[in-house]
Amino acid sequence: MADSYSKIFIHLILCVKRTSMRIVSEHEEEIHKYISGIIAAKNQKVLIINGIPNHIHILLGMKPTCNLSDLVRDIKANSSRFINERNFTQRKFEWQHGFGAFSVGHSQVDMVGAYIRNQKEHHKVKTFNEEYLEFLRDHQIEYKEEYVFEEVPVDE
Repeated sequence: MADSYSKIFIHLILCVKRTSMRIVSEHEEEIHKYISGIIAAKNQKVLIINGIPNHIHILLGMKPTCNLSDLVRDIKANSSRFINERNFTQRKFEWQHGFGAFSVGHSQVDMVGAYIRNQKEHHKVKTFNEEYLEFLRDHQIEYKEEYVFEEVPVDE
């Protein structure tokens, strides 16, 4: 009897809703660990998570039985509650609607991991929106400008 085998990697991107909800560096590690726990509780694997104050990147190893939209819903709902209960932001924390999810081939995992690891350096020269639109173009995803994440400045 045959079994099912898979190796699925997804590069996930989430963006905060407003400048006053930025993820400050002193809470970043705790938030990333909490999100990693949410994902692990759903029997999925975080390979790397990192970001800057206005967005995060997560490289996931996923099982084919996982519904990505449900997983993102759980990540957003539970991490928002966690951040709000601890008053980590100036006002009620929310993620923007939607998310970016891009497939990653096995041979690209190390490269994508390095990209995510170096977010702080990368964003010294490129805004989040420039980065995100580049992802959409590189993956040949048709989009409407009005439905792309709203730019949330890193600094006021």
